[in-house]
Amino acid sequence: MPGLREPRGAGLGFRRELVGELQAGVPDEIAFFELAPENWAGMGGRSARELRAFTERYPFACHGLSLSLGGIAPLDVALLKRIRSFMAEHGMTLYTEHLSWCGDDARLYDLLPIPLTEKAVRWTVDRIRQAQDLLGMRIAVENASTYVVPPGAEMGEAEFISAVVREADCLLHLDVNNVYVNSRNFGFDPLAFLDALPLARTAYVHVAGHYVEADGLVIDTHGAAVIDPVWSLLAAAYERIGGAVPTCLERDFNLPDLATLCAEVRQIARLQAAAPPARKAA
Repeated sequence: MPGLREPRGAGLGFRRELVGELQAGVPDEIAFFELAPENWAGMGGRSARELRAFTERYPFACHGLSLSLGGIAPLDVALLKRIRSFMAEHGMTLYTEHLSWCGDDARLYDLLPIPLTEKAVRWTVDRIRQAQDLLGMRIAVENASTYVVPPGAEMGEAEFISAVVREADCLLHLDVNNVYVNSRNFGFDPLAFLDALPLARTAYVHVAGHYVEADGLVIDTHGAAVIDPVWSLLAAAYERIGGAVPTCLERDFNLPDLATLCAEVRQIARLQAAAPPARKAA
């Protein structure tokens, strides 16, 4: 069993399509990897052996896809127990999930927004506390990209996130591209949004590319290169939280070669190096 390894620096999503290139040699730019535990926990055979070869040498972060923290169906206790065992087996120390809901009687295969209400805060906080108890660790919750505001909102998104993080005593997973996407679609200032978040709780950061529809709607796809305004927003985030927070490049499809991805990972590392060494109080 590998020892515990905390993600640091700049990382890349661990994709099966990249395993061959990575087996030939992991570029120095990549300090850690990220995976979705649902896609790997309990897997055997060749895929399990390939993963073990990497987790024995590199830190990994777990980024969940299907816990549905804001959903109404009972929390998936069996999944959480499987994730806890998987993380212990591979020496993983960081688990994050989306602040959204994605299922009821079955998976909906989309990340849907949680109503921005006091009742939803209490409901989501209780589920996060339960998840943390079952995992035996604090988790980080990610600000999600959304395309509709649920009716009956009693607060803004940043206020909702802040209330959940504070009351659940959990951590923040800051997705910079999601902030940018939502700012474009809903017409708000992304820097003001950053300043309204509980940034002192930031444990992890995502940066990614997106797609712009013909009508101007911005879709968080993780299928394109990161654009300059998102890099600028990442730099602004580091000015507020420092450059020591582990940051992962998300690329889920339209995968280029490893060298192209590493150029973006290097850009993350450059921005981290240029940032203040310590986090500012939020």
